[in-house]
Amino acid sequence: MPRDYDVPAIRRAHDILRVLASRRSPVKAAELVEACGLPKSTLYLLLDCLEQRRWIDRQDGGYIIGLELLALGSAYLRHDGLQAAFQQAAGAFVARSNEVVQLAALDGFDVIYLAREDARRPVRLVSDLGLRLPAHACALGKALLASLPADELAARLPDTLPRVTDRTITDTAILHRELDAARQAGLAQDLEEVATGLVCYAAYVGVTPLGKRVAVSTSIPTDRLDDAHRLEAMEGIRRVARDIALRVIPGA
Repeated sequence: MPRDYDVPAIRRAHDILRVLASRRSPVKAAELVEACGLPKSTLYLLLDCLEQRRWIDRQDGGYIIGLELLALGSAYLRHDGLQAAFQQAAGAFVARSNEVVQLAALDGFDVIYLAREDARRPVRLVSDLGLRLPAHACALGKALLASLPADELAARLPDTLPRVTDRTITDTAILHRELDAARQAGLAQDLEEVATGLVCYAAYVGVTPLGKRVAVSTSIPTDRLDDAHRLEAMEGIRRVARDIALRVIPGA
């Protein structure tokens, strides 16, 4: 069977779920018709099937991602022990530094947030679980891109690097210099490139037995980032990456 074989019902259900996942409020059927380009009869049949299986739920006259889909998706972290390793290493970091820790994987040229251990104080973050960000814009993405062989990196780089904030790197030559620096230091950073007022440091963990290329990061508001705290956070996130790698990466 060719790899590009297409099952229309699965593709259409996937399109619906992607739209729902991208919204913060319930999406009405009329919006899904337009967003997915489906006939109403086909859409309502798919919505009914997805709702019966709790992949989606009905709320406030629209649809949201359902509880069963969350339960299925959470298995992604359990299979190779990544969830337990992250929680243990990240918990130790939070206890020492009282800053958030995030785990993400590389998918194409996107970073996908997989897990987060929150600090004991509020901080405005953009790292909702399942969120995608362009890899060049965040420290996690730079750590992951820097781990790629040159030919694979070249194949993934888009023609244009999108801007997320005024400080996002959009010049490929500058990005390559940032990746070289990340390789040498074992640490990547973004300085308000994905969220104004937020600095992030990230370290590459490795490729798990199931092929997940993952990294960890911490995000710190600029108004509490003095030199001592910066150095502590940088070394601490390197330690988190090493601790996870020792638990889940063969030969680490």
